[in-house]
Amino acid sequence: MAEFLRHSVDVLPEGELERKLALGRPLRVKLGIDPTAADIHFGFAFVLRRLRAFQDAGHVAVLIVGDYTARIGDPSGRSKERQVLPDEVLDRNAELFAEQAFRILDRDRTEIRFNGEWLGKLDYAELVRLTRTGTVARLLERNDFAERFGQGIPISVSELLYPFAQGYDSVSIEADIEVGGTDQLYNLLMGRDVMQHYALEPQSVVTYELLVGTDGAIKMSKSEGNYIGIDEPPDEQFGKVMSIPDEALEQWWRLCLDREPPAGDPMESKLALARGIVALWHGEEAGRSAEEHFTRVVREGKPPEEVPEAELPDGETIHLPALLVESFGLPSTSEARRLIAQGGVRVDGEPVTELDVPRHRLEGRLIQAGKRRFLRFRAA
Repeated sequence: MAEFLRHSVDVLPEGELERKLALGRPLRVKLGIDPTAADIHFGFAFVLRRLRAFQDAGHVAVLIVGDYTARIGDPSGRSKERQVLPDEVLDRNAELFAEQAFRILDRDRTEIRFNGEWLGKLDYAELVRLTRTGTVARLLERNDFAERFGQGIPISVSELLYPFAQGYDSVSIEADIEVGGTDQLYNLLMGRDVMQHYALEPQSVVTYELLVGTDGAIKMSKSEGNYIGIDEPPDEQFGKVMSIPDEALEQWWRLCLDREPPAGDPMESKLALARGIVALWHGEEAGRSAEEHFTRVVREGKPPEEVPEAELPDGETIHLPALLVESFGLPSTSEARRLIAQGGVRVDGEPVTELDVPRHRLEGRLIQAGKRRFLRFRAA
C-alpha cells in the first residue's frame, strides 16, 4: 500500500485513484483548512502527514484556507450552527495555521489558496447555478442535518450552502484528489458532483480515520477541549498524552507515530507513546526531559526543579480565578473556579479554597494549578 493511503477508510470511486496515479504527472491533492482556530492539533497533523506522503511521491498539496467559508461555518458533525468569528481573527488564525503546517509539509510542493479569491466573486446568478448541483432531499441525507431536522433544531440556509462552496473550491483549483477525515465524506463527494456540473473530471476522494481526543470518546477538536497542539510545550504534551484512557492507546500509536503499540503494561506503553510524541515535535532530548518532569511532578508529587517566575497584578487582594486565566493559561474563570473548588490550586503545597486572596499570601510563594502548572510570584 502506498504510504499516503495508510490508515485510509474510503478511497472512492473504486479504481479511480489508481488510474490517476498511472497518468505519470503530479496530481493536485486538495485539503481544506478551517481558520476558526490557529493551532494544529494531533488529529489534523495526522492528515497533514498523509498529505506530505503524497508530496514525497511527487504530487502537489493544495491547502485551501476557508477564509470565506468560515463566514458560513462548516456544519459537519455538529448538532448546532457554528458561531462565526470576526474577520480579523480568522485572518490571523489562517496565518498562524499556515506557519505550523510547514513543520510538516514541503513548501516547494505546496500551494496555499484562500477561497475568498473565487467565492467572493460569485454573483447571485452563478450561486443559483451552483446550487442546482444538489437537492434538498440529498442534503438532508447527511447524518448531522437529518438528526437536527428530526429534532426540530434549526438549520440555516447558509449551512446548506457550505457543501456547494467547498465543492466550488475543487472546481477553482482543478483538484485531482481531495483528502479529509471520515466526517468530511459527504462534502468531498459533493465536490465530485460540483466538478462534473462544471464539465471537469471529478476528483478522487480519500478519507482517513479520525483521531479520538484526550477523552477517548469523540474526535479531537479544539471546540471540545480534548486536543493537544503540535506547538504546545513538551511538558504539556507529555502530561496530556498520559491522561488518555487505555482504550485509545492502540489508535494513538498508529495515527500519531505510525507504529503498533508494544505489548505489555499499558502504563509503560503510554509512557513510551508520550515520549515518542514529544520527540516527534520537539526532539529526543525534549522527550526524555518531559518524562523526567512528569515522573517528578505527577508521579512523585514534587515541584519541578525549575519554576518560572512572574509578577503579581496590582492590588492588595488578588482575584484567584482571574490570576489563573492570565498567568497559568486556564481557558476561563469558570474552569478556574472549578479547579479551586476541587482543591486543585495550592500555595506552597496547601490547598486554597477562597476566590480572593490577600497579596502577601502569594508573594514569593510556589503556586500550583492542577498537576502540571507551577509559578512562583516574585516578592515586592
